[in-house]
Amino acid sequence: MKGKRFSQEKVTGILKEAECKGGPSGDLCRKHGVSEQTVYRWRRTYDGLSVRGARRLKDLEKEYSRLKRRGFLPSGTSRSTS
Repeated sequence: MKGKRFSQEKVTGILKEAECKGGPSGDLCRKHGVSEQTVYRWRRTYDGLSVRGARRLKDLEKEYSRLKRRGFLPSGTSRSTS
């Protein structure tokens, strides 16, 4: 799987820059090397979060997946047969 190219700090910076310009323009996307779809996906995930909030969200997602792997949380994929 391909690794992440941008940290949360960089993502929130790009989103703030896009917000100042009124949306993700082609020039902004080319400047940072991302597609407009990526900017919209980031906006859906990180919209309204500060850098600290984005980092906290990522930490919580990591903790949730760790707990799910260890069996403390239901995975939702296994089905019981009766």
